[in-house]
Amino acid sequence: MAFRCRRRDRRQVRAAFQRPADAHADTGLTHRPRSIPAHETHAARNTGAARRLGGRAAGTADAAAIAPGPVDDALRPGAPTTPPELALLDALVSAARPYAQVTTFTGAGPREGSEGLPVHAIALGNPAPHLPGLGIFGGVHGLERIGTRVVLAFLQGLVSRLPWDETLRLQLQRMRLVFMPLVNPGGLVLGTRANPRGVDLMRNAPLDASEPVPFLVGGQRLGPGLPWYRGRAGEPLQPESQALCDTVERELSGRPVSLALDCHSGFGQRDRLWFPFAGRRAPFTHAAQLHALNEIFERSHAHHPYVVEPQSRHYLAHGDLWDHLALRAPPGHVFLPFTLEMGSWLWVKKNPRQLFSRHGIFNPVISHRETRVLRRHLPLLDFLMRATVAAAEWLPRDPLELERHRRAAHARWYAA
Repeated sequence: MAFRCRRRDRRQVRAAFQRPADAHADTGLTHRPRSIPAHETHAARNTGAARRLGGRAAGTADAAAIAPGPVDDALRPGAPTTPPELALLDALVSAARPYAQVTTFTGAGPREGSEGLPVHAIALGNPAPHLPGLGIFGGVHGLERIGTRVVLAFLQGLVSRLPWDETLRLQLQRMRLVFMPLVNPGGLVLGTRANPRGVDLMRNAPLDASEPVPFLVGGQRLGPGLPWYRGRAGEPLQPESQALCDTVERELSGRPVSLALDCHSGFGQRDRLWFPFAGRRAPFTHAAQLHALNEIFERSHAHHPYVVEPQSRHYLAHGDLWDHLALRAPPGHVFLPFTLEMGSWLWVKKNPRQLFSRHGIFNPVISHRETRVLRRHLPLLDFLMRATVAAAEWLPRDPLELERHRRAAHARWYAA
């Protein structure tokens, strides 16, 4: 009998769901399937991204409302007109102020005649000039939004730990740590590689390559209508380029040892760590010290995913800012700048539809892949912090040790 009642109950429920919508009032069932508006799906994605990036930033409003979601969210109907990276950066600047010195420059506005956008430099740690320094940069190319997101994720983790992590505070007492998460905010707003004036910041330095460069890609002065535009010869640096150079020279260049990491994404199958030079094939000035750093990295991270190499192994380019800064470093100063080129083919090959999106070529557009990218590079950033603090332990000082690393660097990166 009980079995027959259960069967009858199931038949009644099934029949109720098969009735027209207006019949639900008689049965007491209130379920009605509905479509989810685009603005609700966008908010849900942003909430999930905020949780991935650390939830609530210390001393700020709920980060769930402002944290970035997948790249294409900002391009869908119902999405906010202001990129979420700008709001998250503003919140992190506010949260970091009790612990940091914040310098704000003004970049080009997104439209002609519009107000310039802020370019923030956030300095943590000990400003004493005899201590080592590390700079972490992102958003030099506005189209490569994932670089900014990696820097923001790392910065948010540090800011959230500062109120309680005594080990982190002790670490920062022995180093200077500088962040510029978004060097080119106008390019981010417009979704372009160049800044709003059409200038590619990584071709903007007053340097010419020592050999012929690839057409267009190596930098051109034909005009801003074509990519990789350098700007007019003899003009001052673009405001965003000048802000980056001023920050490096003020916070890093005067120190005996400093490192820098500039986060980009490129159309490749591997994540690469490039170092100077980009405009010449000659060995880097501090190749021996760089080889020593790479040696301890490979020993402590045996299964890391990066290819470490000079940019000149792939192509030469005019006007590289890191070449410019490395050549301007004071004598006796060891400055080791890296460019992280995240291989976007790793994302595109799993979702070929990204090829039809300009943003999709350079950024992961699916949430779980973006989360994976944010996790993937945290060990590298943590290693660079530790290596900066302990620079005196691994930097070669003995002439024989310097020569060993110089020969090893030449054999690895510059042998024919």
